[in-house]
Amino acid sequence: MKLLHLSDLHLGKRVNAFSMLEDQRYILEEILSLAVDRRVDGVLLAGDLYDKPVPPAEAVTLLDQFLTRLARAGIPVFAISGNHDSPERLNFAVRLLAGEGIHLTALYQGPQPPAILRDEHGEVALYALPYLKPALVRHWEAEAAVSTYEEAVAWAIGQWTVDQTRRNVLLAHQFVTGGVTCESEERSVGGLDQVSAGLFAPFDYVALGHLHGPQSVGRPTLRYSGSPLKYSFSECGQEKSVTLVTLGAKGAVDLEAISLHPRRDLREIRGNYETLTARAFYQGTCREDYLHVILTDEEDVPEAMGKLRAIYPNLMKLSYDNRRTQATGEVTGAERPEERSPLELFQDFYQLQNNQPMSQDQEALVRRCIQTIWEGTP
Repeated sequence: MKLLHLSDLHLGKRVNAFSMLEDQRYILEEILSLAVDRRVDGVLLAGDLYDKPVPPAEAVTLLDQFLTRLARAGIPVFAISGNHDSPERLNFAVRLLAGEGIHLTALYQGPQPPAILRDEHGEVALYALPYLKPALVRHWEAEAAVSTYEEAVAWAIGQWTVDQTRRNVLLAHQFVTGGVTCESEERSVGGLDQVSAGLFAPFDYVALGHLHGPQSVGRPTLRYSGSPLKYSFSECGQEKSVTLVTLGAKGAVDLEAISLHPRRDLREIRGNYETLTARAFYQGTCREDYLHVILTDEEDVPEAMGKLRAIYPNLMKLSYDNRRTQATGEVTGAERPEERSPLELFQDFYQLQNNQPMSQDQEALVRRCIQTIWEGTP
């Protein structure tokens, strides 16, 4: 049996004010083609379908189209809500959707029986655990002694009687201790939302969502598929993928990370302004990619963002890496400031802030400003 594991679509997301909707549409087309070409027996969608609890209409339409096309291809979908989703909104029409092969568990309503798939090796039980917080367990079971995420997930899993003679798969959207995080993820202060990998021991494969980097935690079959697109520059070095899970007889689980190819990559380039604007540097490169440009010039380039966007139209972020930005010295008060001129005080401040002395042109500008402001001369 072949199951395609993906998660963290974050439909409707904006990165540095850029809408990712068309990029998401493009990557969902690729995932749909993969599901059909590989003849998978089901798609596992482990939460964060949307980026916000109230997603834009275009994001809702995109998810509708994706699920509809999977259903028409005869590929069942097993999905849960994540921490970015509104469980109540996702719960709309779930019974009708189940009749079309779209099995969505959005609200936590206590232990629900697993969905059952069958192949030549017997049954595969698919359990669903939407994003869970202690308050959700206490809402469902007031007597449950639950105050942490660890206790909440342990309690929820403990309510199932998992038959160890058959193959068992769990969908969950939690932060498992040991997972590597990215800037684009929503994190809890102090790691309070972390749960230990040992809680998931009853399951042959755990399809996790929440962390955006593809990775296994604790054991190979406890896995985050990661987000299908890069949503922060901390993810530049990642190769995005979906995970193809092949279940043989009990205990036989084979995993394949299938690389995804985005419409535009998200990456960083660095160098001085002259280098990055030279035709020899950018000719033949993917200038339409989403970029973080890191300038190494010692002086700020006037209107650099606008000028660079003439070459790199999807420039998202601009920063500097030079002596000024590398300086870590603490700015302290000048010694005996009453004995120093305003220009000398400003020179000291500039040196501390920029890790280099002022140029002659800068000194001349400051002198003129001091004369105009302090002495009233034109």
